[in-house]
Amino acid sequence: MSFEWRRIHKWEDNIESQVTESVYDYVFEYYGVTEVTELTEDQIKEIEDFRDELNEYSPMQWGFSNLINNWESEKWEEENE
Repeated sequence: MSFEWRRIHKWEDNIESQVTESVYDYVFEYYGVTEVTELTEDQIKEIEDFRDELNEYSPMQWGFSNLINNWESEKWEEENE
């Protein structure tokens, strides 16, 4: 019988959630905000630049990308209401 890890996607989802939550917590504390929509375009650019400097295999990239994507989505919704 070969090695297997049943439902490994559940573990991966959990890890991504933990990373994303940690990134949100750190970014919110760093910039003194409580919602992603409070971040400015300049702050998001700083966060993107930081993310882009990380090792391409860094799991922290997930969290920063999720935050940036969420900000872009929220801003798009605000503009199209």
